[in-house]
Amino acid sequence: WWALWVLNIFLTGMNPFYFHAVNVILHCLVTLVLMYTCDKAVFRNRGLAFATALLFAVHPIHTEAVAGIVGRADVLACLLFLLAFLSYNRSVDQHHVGECFPPTTSPFFLLLSLFLGTCAMLVKETGITVFGVCLVYDFFSLSHKQEKSSNGVIHQRGPQQPASPQPPSLPAHPHRENGKQHRFPHRGAWGGCHSPSPPEPKSSGFPVSPRAVWSLMRYLTARSNRNFLLTMRPFLKRAALVISYVIVILYFRLWLMGGSMPLFSEQDNPASFSPYILTRFLTYSYLLAFNVWLLLAPVTLCYDWQVGSIPLVETIWDVRNLATILLAVVMTLLSLHCLAAFKRLEHKEVLVGLVFLVFPFIPASNLFFRVGFVVAERVLYMPSMGYCILFVHGLRKLCTCLNRWGATTLTVCTALLLLLFSWKTVKQNEIWLSRESLFRSGVQTLPHNAKVHYNYANFLKDQGRNREAIYHYRTALRLYPRHASALNNLGTLTRDTAEAKMYYQRALQLNPQHNRALFNLVNFFFGKAFPKYSLSILWANCGQMT
Repeated sequence: WWALWVLNIFLTGMNPFYFHAVNVILHCLVTLVLMYTCDKAVFRNRGLAFATALLFAVHPIHTEAVAGIVGRADVLACLLFLLAFLSYNRSVDQHHVGECFPPTTSPFFLLLSLFLGTCAMLVKETGITVFGVCLVYDFFSLSHKQEKSSNGVIHQRGPQQPASPQPPSLPAHPHRENGKQHRFPHRGAWGGCHSPSPPEPKSSGFPVSPRAVWSLMRYLTARSNRNFLLTMRPFLKRAALVISYVIVILYFRLWLMGGSMPLFSEQDNPASFSPYILTRFLTYSYLLAFNVWLLLAPVTLCYDWQVGSIPLVETIWDVRNLATILLAVVMTLLSLHCLAAFKRLEHKEVLVGLVFLVFPFIPASNLFFRVGFVVAERVLYMPSMGYCILFVHGLRKLCTCLNRWGATTLTVCTALLLLLFSWKTVKQNEIWLSRESLFRSGVQTLPHNAKVHYNYANFLKDQGRNREAIYHYRTALRLYPRHASALNNLGTLTRDTAEAKMYYQRALQLNPQHNRALFNLVNFFFGKAFPKYSLSILWANCGQMT
């Protein structure tokens, strides 16, 4: 990412237009690669792949990642993420896909996938999640192939429709073992690898049949199948290689960071500094639902969601917990729907949508380490791919349940939604045209956010509009009294010397390592002809810093 940034400066200088043009080009490349991925590995339908890419291209949540220079890391990491996924998929023998676990026929593409995934991680930490996505997709999807006949009907390839000669480790006759005849009611791709499952019950309204769950448990345990580990050997080799490699590069990444994680302040992520475990758990859980809501309905968007934007969830009686419960129910049903992949044909769309939605967001979820933000819209750039896949898949399923007029109405509504998203994206880009419009929009969108008032006050101070700047500095302190930088900057604008001294001292009490407050306080005493006192303050604070 830094190399591309330096190249951008070398070729075009500091003109922001060219920085934005490169970001737009990268966003277009991501959209095209996503469409190709959906066509080859998800829907196998160009129309659905195009609809997914179109929704991704115009989604307003991408404005920060594409319009901001720092967001280039997310866009470039997403491009490398998709290329690594496609390379991993290419490394597996496509002629044997659907026969338990297909072998690796192209070590070059497997190594290329590891290289691209490493590049994605170096660009953005969330890029490393592509390896988890590849392994889950390999385990649940590549060993379950869907074929399309000439009349457009999708079929599953079962044990009686092999694409290659039967491995010698399996019985010679698919329905006879040890001289006994067996009937296999389950005709899916898993039927040739495991013992028969119970008779299939009648279909119910629940999205996961008991027979599918039984088939999954048989598949995962398979104690009676002596050849289970033998059939899994290709996948286990790939998994061992990928997991070992991930451990090595994670250690290397931690070594580059000096063996420690970044340090953040309370205003960056207030929930992580709460002394109560329940508050942290409820707030983190609600933030998951809040991020999903931003994908579903990107109505309220802001460049910064810190310091008071989202109050902490401190009790189980908070009404916001209903959103958390709803998200948990929906994600559980979608996961159970993936477990029914042994029977249903649409499992690949839901599976890819879920892993693309969940895995890239894990590093930003506060589950494993503290992050430096409450909500960051640019972090949703990669997870939005999974949302778009699930959205288009849901539209397709809904269309099959409607008549002709209902399907037409749904199509018109979808077109209107795309137009609405496009209009919102254009309006958001107008906000990012200048520093003033960006900071002013933050105050208008989240007036209870102390940081947006602080940023807008800094802009007003630079423009010489001191009276307005003082108002917004004081508003920031009213919303967050522990804002040391706001105290220091307010002291520089205050005409009353005693009041300015109070602001500087208060800033140093909150943050003894605040260099600007220390410098301003020393200058204050130098101006008052107290050089010895100013030097004593300087030495005392230098001792605290060291």
